[in-house]
Amino acid sequence: MNISRRSLGAASLLAALPVAVRAQRRPVRIVVPAAPGGAIDIIGRIYATRLGDLLGSTWVVENRSGASNTLGAAEVARSAADGLTYLVNADIQLMAKHVMRSVPYDPVGDFTPISRLATAPMVLVGNPRSTPEGGVAALIPAMKSRPDRFTFANSGLGSMGHLATEGFKREAGLDSLVVTYRGTAPALTDVVSGNTALMVAPLGSALPQIEDGKLRAYAIMGPQRSPRAPAIPTIAEQGMPSLDFTLWYAMWAPKGLADAEADRVNTAVQTISREPDIRARLAEQGAEPVTEDRATFTRFIATENVRSAKMAEVAKIEPE
Repeated sequence: MNISRRSLGAASLLAALPVAVRAQRRPVRIVVPAAPGGAIDIIGRIYATRLGDLLGSTWVVENRSGASNTLGAAEVARSAADGLTYLVNADIQLMAKHVMRSVPYDPVGDFTPISRLATAPMVLVGNPRSTPEGGVAALIPAMKSRPDRFTFANSGLGSMGHLATEGFKREAGLDSLVVTYRGTAPALTDVVSGNTALMVAPLGSALPQIEDGKLRAYAIMGPQRSPRAPAIPTIAEQGMPSLDFTLWYAMWAPKGLADAEADRVNTAVQTISREPDIRARLAEQGAEPVTEDRATFTRFIATENVRSAKMAEVAKIEPE
């Protein structure tokens, strides 16, 4: 009986400790719902290391890929709001409910917004052995003449790359097959190997293969060229100014995380995003850091949630 009372007393003491103190007793998890090696994974790891340094705890990245990033997100939604579990995901977080018939969580209501981490341009790339030179003006006629040869790889249902792909197809009058993978890295691998011909990918993920000549870059899928790859023309320059698809990456916690703890992590994220070394590492990924408080991120999510529904409708993406 005495042992039982001591156990209950210890449990009560632990429960009374601040979240930040309890979080130091065990590693803090950042769940990345995509395969290792992709942009979400790399950016998550960039922040994880520094968060551990600043907050005096160990932060580790765990990859839980599958089901268009919903497996990992669902795990975070089910987790306790104790400051020990966070999610780093991309804009696909808000798109899941528009492209999947059954999502086991509310992408907005079941999470505590922490902060956006970075934004990054998308790039249309092709396998140089199976796609023509000459930019988009040469690509579109080739695709129309042999549509069976030009399959698109896609990192996940509802990803920004998926929306950009469907937008490009609609604008160009194409009916190409889109094959969905479990993340950016495996999708790009199949484009490089020639199993698929094309992909709209995060610039940072595709740039090493572009520079090595393993991928042909056709267009930045936004209104401005990237300083990281200034030679790649925009899709607007090539006659499609209505196409504007920019990635964003962000961090969430489970619903119900205490405001003090959420603010503490947000402050650390903002500090990290201002560090020259971090900015340089993000630039290597073709990304730019974002610094914003939680209220600003919450407003952004509300606006983006409405926009994502419209984008899915315009792209004519049917839930699967």
